[in-house]
Amino acid sequence: MSLDDDSIPTSDLIEGAKHPSEALAVIGHQNAEDSFVDAINKGRLHHAWMITGPKGIGKATFAWRIAKYLLCSPIKEEGASLFSDTPGVIETLDIDPHHPVLRRIQAGSEGRLSIVRRPFDAKRKLFKAQITIEEIRKLKSFFALSAADGGRRVVIIDAADDMNVNAANALLKVLEEPPQHTILLLISHQPSRLLPTIRSRCRTLRLGALSQVDIDAILATQELEIDAAEMGALSTLSAGSAGEAMRLAQHNGPAVYHQILGLIAQAPKIDRPSAIKFSEQYTARTNSEDLDILGLMFDRVLSRLTVFGATGNTPAELVHSGEVEIFSKLCPTPQSAQDWAELCQELSNRFQHGRTVNLDPVALVLDMIFKIEHCAKRAQGLT
Repeated sequence: MSLDDDSIPTSDLIEGAKHPSEALAVIGHQNAEDSFVDAINKGRLHHAWMITGPKGIGKATFAWRIAKYLLCSPIKEEGASLFSDTPGVIETLDIDPHHPVLRRIQAGSEGRLSIVRRPFDAKRKLFKAQITIEEIRKLKSFFALSAADGGRRVVIIDAADDMNVNAANALLKVLEEPPQHTILLLISHQPSRLLPTIRSRCRTLRLGALSQVDIDAILATQELEIDAAEMGALSTLSAGSAGEAMRLAQHNGPAVYHQILGLIAQAPKIDRPSAIKFSEQYTARTNSEDLDILGLMFDRVLSRLTVFGATGNTPAELVHSGEVEIFSKLCPTPQSAQDWAELCQELSNRFQHGRTVNLDPVALVLDMIFKIEHCAKRAQGLT
């Protein structure tokens, strides 16, 4: 399938964003790239690499950058140069944007590249919940093909966390006896969920959260209509994740945050009609992405409130001009910060449970608002 074929969705694509394979460069994560380049220069290119870190920080983009370099570069670059007594040294994973292999990668026709991800169920119009053993077994025929021009093969698994037990065991056999000149790139959001034996057979590249400057730069590369005034809020609310920032931009995350902040600012007595009107925006949105963003914004408000109360420090980046005043009123002491922290965890769990069992979103949101009201009363000694 061509990477730009929209007829079949892929699980590694954020709505409204470019596919990770389209990026010409990786923004941020220079340390990880330096580590990989160093391994090449020292002739220690391991057969399996695990790229870890929070969701949305560019792990898939980084994996594609590695794959492009490996597929476009001859294997001899890892050894001594034909015209020198010293090994060929590289400084970057940059490649010629007009390289013929790169064009094949973009067209989805490069035979030395295989992508493993959750398959799409065309009948049910959704992605399967897991990567099954069938997806890993397909690699057997991939490995059986002769690598053109004696080059490498590359496998990207996005995300390794999605494998079920049988798939993980099948992959372990591949890692134990890796095919020659084959590099496996495992993307993992939570490596602790993977088999220890899989982790032990991979070299790890840990990618950290992105800076606001990095997120702003990434958003500028996307074909998204974003109000310049919202850029700072998107960076702050995304917690260092460019992918999260894109989701928030698509679903009015900053506006939802402001609405929630406006409601809790009324605590310890929140106006009932206002709370109901706010909740009714989510009528019949049980499986909506908008509802997920709502839950995330509740979490962000309470997390920022808790940190402010516990430390007494003004947030480095304000999302709303009235945050400090509101937080000061609702969380005046470190003890009240503990209460807010516990509520934040409780509401997060309740929200996820409600989403799982398809509770009425209006009732779910109202329940969260009233629990916030009760916690505000307790913080101010009114209960």
